[in-house]
Amino acid sequence: MEIKRIHDTEIKINNGEDLELPKQVFVDLNENITAPFDVEWDLPSEEALKSNGTIEIEGSIKHQNYPKPFIEQRADPYLYKHTDGYFYFTGSYPLYDRIVLRRARTIEELPQAEEKVIWWKHESGIMSEHIWAPEIHFIDGKWYFHFAAGEKDDVWEIRPYVLECEAENPLEGEWVEKGQINTEFQSFSLDATTFEHNGKRYLVWAQKVDNISNLYIAEMENPWTIKKQVFLSKPEYDWETIGFDVNEGPAMIKDDKRIFIAFSASATDENYAVGLLYADIDSDLLDPESWKKTESPVMVSNDENGEYGPGHNSFCLDENGYELIIYHARPYKGFNTENPLYDHNRHARIQRLFWTKEGMPYFGEPGYVLDFSNHKAKANITVI
Repeated sequence: MEIKRIHDTEIKINNGEDLELPKQVFVDLNENITAPFDVEWDLPSEEALKSNGTIEIEGSIKHQNYPKPFIEQRADPYLYKHTDGYFYFTGSYPLYDRIVLRRARTIEELPQAEEKVIWWKHESGIMSEHIWAPEIHFIDGKWYFHFAAGEKDDVWEIRPYVLECEAENPLEGEWVEKGQINTEFQSFSLDATTFEHNGKRYLVWAQKVDNISNLYIAEMENPWTIKKQVFLSKPEYDWETIGFDVNEGPAMIKDDKRIFIAFSASATDENYAVGLLYADIDSDLLDPESWKKTESPVMVSNDENGEYGPGHNSFCLDENGYELIIYHARPYKGFNTENPLYDHNRHARIQRLFWTKEGMPYFGEPGYVLDFSNHKAKANITVI
């Protein structure tokens, strides 16, 4: 991703009038993406503003390139910004035996924030193996964790489960097991995510049928109970069927025209990639005909930046209201274990999400860097 052009700012003020400079400028990143960025201006002197004429000033573009990786060995990363001013971060723990949570006032502070175990797996029975893909949500005044888990007698008996906490601080409260989300097909199910839209709450998750991992959607009666489940998407393109036929890891984002569900496809090696479903904002989300799928993936491995198998992402707004994509990727091709699920070097990563002129989310190549050190914003101030 390159910085093509920073749009100049034109301002006219009357002599003696206070100068108000914009807090943002627009930047062309390619011919299809123009995005706002915060700017810090070099202010002109008061004397300069007392004379009629045009003054040119410069400004520094503010953009956060996060550490790469952001947090090591936290696959399936989930970032949530709460109304209490904290950012909450969780992800799959390498031993798949616990649910962990950390929080910080800023995203930048999260890698150093203390991580706390809020729930341990059972010693036997359900929820005793493969504790995967936790997501934290705040619904109707309570905290919830949605996660997947297997059991010792059959570690692949993966099902979605829910925890509930009534405390103000989820790191200190007691977490109560609400049990399994009962889907219609009692089969391998994981990666449940939930969101509210037009006054209704939905659940989207991955579930295997005939050894194919499809996506399903359902309206929810409460945070641990669904109504009728509806088929949403199946792996059908070549990039969705490398190694395994997989659609999984759904995550929702929307604007004022469309609702989008990003998902991950194929085996969890360098072929893992992110695809995108989308529907009109006022359409019936439970009607499969409302949804369209991009024919090509929207995020794939990148040799130049050394990030492979990007996927299982979440979305979050940063401190300034800009959208971020949080995802995992390995720093090498392939994997170091017989089963890629046990190569724990799928590190959590963060980068800003952009929007095309057609209103589609643009994820960018994984690991991109925007360097504004040699690029300045310019403002022409005309005093009359």
